[in-house]
Amino acid sequence: MRLANRLLPAVVLFLLALLALPSLTQAQTPAPEQVKLGERLYVENCAVCHGIDGQGRVGARLSKDWPSLRPDLLVRSTVANGIPGSPMPAWSQAQGGPLTEEEIDAIVAYILTWQSGGPVEIPPTPTPMPRPAFTAIPNVEGDPNRGAVLYDQNCAVCHGKNGEGRVGARLAKAWPAIRPDLSVKATISNGIPGSPMPAWSQENGGPLLEAEINDLVAFLLALAESGAQPAPATPSPTPTFSPFFSGWGGLFFALVLFAVIVAVALILQARRSD
Repeated sequence: MRLANRLLPAVVLFLLALLALPSLTQAQTPAPEQVKLGERLYVENCAVCHGIDGQGRVGARLSKDWPSLRPDLLVRSTVANGIPGSPMPAWSQAQGGPLTEEEIDAIVAYILTWQSGGPVEIPPTPTPMPRPAFTAIPNVEGDPNRGAVLYDQNCAVCHGKNGEGRVGARLAKAWPAIRPDLSVKATISNGIPGSPMPAWSQENGGPLLEAEINDLVAFLLALAESGAQPAPATPSPTPTFSPFFSGWGGLFFALVLFAVIVAVALILQARRSD
């Protein structure tokens, strides 16, 4: 009887811990406002590579079921940290990217709507920013003004609106080559293996025609010749949020706390019975 009395508090606490585990091992249902924010951020930052509805473009397909016990943690880690040696860069500010922790959480929440009933209504692609007219560069194929539109639709998300660099390299610069047009065209067409820069030509599996790549090259060279100075970016403070108490860190903490409570309960029970 004395043994049963000692074990009863431990059993009760163990059952309470089991009831609490689902909240620690399952992602919380995101608020509609978070999904809506993620929808906008996805269109602005991700759709150019992964497609407007996650079907894949130069990036992987995202509209799928994720093979993971916690798909939210899997997707979040990929967005935040990128995939080294692949075209997927790190997007978190802690890793040098432009997005806050809250923005990444919103993007993850939106992406995961595709595995549970489909995405919400997607807004139209943002209108390209107005630019001054560029003059055609002698001996360079392509129209720089058409290239400006293509740049805003495909490149600005990584390289910045004025080529100042973002998660991609800075492009508003002089190009050190005898034929910079050929050098830039080769990079756009073929990408840079082992880096975040994918191949954009249709011959290499990308979405752009050769004429469109020529227009992009003309725009980039015109941008360099115009001497446009991009506005300096305002640095954002690095988030100090610690993710330990979420996901598996929270589960580990709960189990340790449970063990401590059980030990204390047994000690108290033993003292009372003595």
